[in-house]
Amino acid sequence: EVRLVESGGGLVQPGGSLRLSCAASGFTFDDYAMCWFRQVPGKEREGVSCTYNSASKTLYADFVKGRFTISRDVAGKTTALQMNDLQPEDTAVYYCAASFKNDYIVKWIQKRPDYVGQGIQVTVTS
Repeated sequence: EVRLVESGGGLVQPGGSLRLSCAASGFTFDDYAMCWFRQVPGKEREGVSCTYNSASKTLYADFVKGRFTISRDVAGKTTALQMNDLQPEDTAVYYCAASFKNDYIVKWIQKRPDYVGQGIQVTVTS
């Protein structure tokens, strides 16, 4: 059974930071890119970041603007998203996701990863 379990969400003030983590199991971690998506009620899911093994294979949404950093720990089968300078517009449910290495970019564009976690709420408000 595939499991993607997010942690680290919560409430933060504008300009603050949060670090999301995701523990993966049930699939061959080495063969998958790890990604983060987010969604606001009533809006389409949007990709935040995605990575597979190297900086050259890492994607960030334009709205990240250098504020977020994704990381991937193959040995620990985890992925993390460090989010700095959070703004109210970053408020959303954040989802950990995994896509097979051969076509993760296409699935990133299509916003249709192979596996998606349950999601975790991030709220940015003063």
